[in-house]
Amino acid sequence: MNEKKERIILDVAYQPQVRTKTDTQRLMLNVILALLPAVAVSVWQFGLHPLVVIASSVLSAVFFEWLYRKFTHKSATIGDLSAVVTGLLLALTLPPAAPWWLPVIGTFFGIVVVKQLYGGIGKNFLNPALAARAFLLASYAMLMGRFQAPAAMKGIEGIDAISTATPLAFLYGGEGMPEYYSAKALFLGLTPGAIGEISALALLIGGIYLIARKVISWRIPVSFIGTVALLTLIFGGQGMGNVDFMLLNILSGGLFLGAFFMATDYATSPVTLKGQLLYGAGCGAITVLIRYFGGFPEGVSYAILLMNLCAWAIDKGFHRHQFGVSKEDIAAEKAAKKAEKLAAKEAAK
Repeated sequence: MNEKKERIILDVAYQPQVRTKTDTQRLMLNVILALLPAVAVSVWQFGLHPLVVIASSVLSAVFFEWLYRKFTHKSATIGDLSAVVTGLLLALTLPPAAPWWLPVIGTFFGIVVVKQLYGGIGKNFLNPALAARAFLLASYAMLMGRFQAPAAMKGIEGIDAISTATPLAFLYGGEGMPEYYSAKALFLGLTPGAIGEISALALLIGGIYLIARKVISWRIPVSFIGTVALLTLIFGGQGMGNVDFMLLNILSGGLFLGAFFMATDYATSPVTLKGQLLYGAGCGAITVLIRYFGGFPEGVSYAILLMNLCAWAIDKGFHRHQFGVSKEDIAAEKAAKKAEKLAAKEAAK
């Protein structure tokens, strides 16, 4: 029998180092499945228009990735489903009533500028979906800040079904928090917000699924959410107890979506175990800092993008040494190299 020998070439210059096409596809499929509960809650509360936004975002993301790879004569990568995930995640950060063309502009920026121009999956240094959201927020601030009341709030006196403030806007706007913005309502998804951010329960189910399937590690989301919880519990807010303020902070906004689905992106987060804890804590600390002192009530997106830029430095600080090599061996090797340099300088004299 003739056995075919397969030559395997591993490119270790980028994170993740060891991924096959099949592995990537399976991982992305798990992420899509984990996001379905959040999509279902959004349709339940806002009707079918969120599906139009999601479809527009996903299809345009896949199209732009295919077009770029075709134009540059590179191998097709749409089969790994990473473009689908980028489009889906971007759509879930948009308002439910967003026009269909808004995610098309966002996916062009996220897929072409942030992802493909740097080499494609695994080589981008920013999360494409979050970078696209930041671009849209800077370019179309009014559309990005227009949130509608969910079905559960219709009929409540004083609520505008077309445009209403999110819980975070009340929390950090210096106004009293309405009674219907309770922790229970935030947990179940009965308040205004982005398409995929309104239900902490749906996102928690998806996050636990990813951890159970070993798609992501618990370290980043736990340290991220835990840091936000600890800091808001310590510093509190006006007009309510510290515990209530902490609960409203962790259950509102994009914290759960960011912690489980954005900050855990392989290419833009640390691979070292201690590095992941520090990275998550940094995301949480910056989120709280922006929420308290920033111009926007939400800080999750910018916190993750800033920590994306620090991921390489965090990994460098916590890099693992070779197996079987002790700290004494490393110190001795450094001392030997230093002695060689000094000897070379003396010989040159």
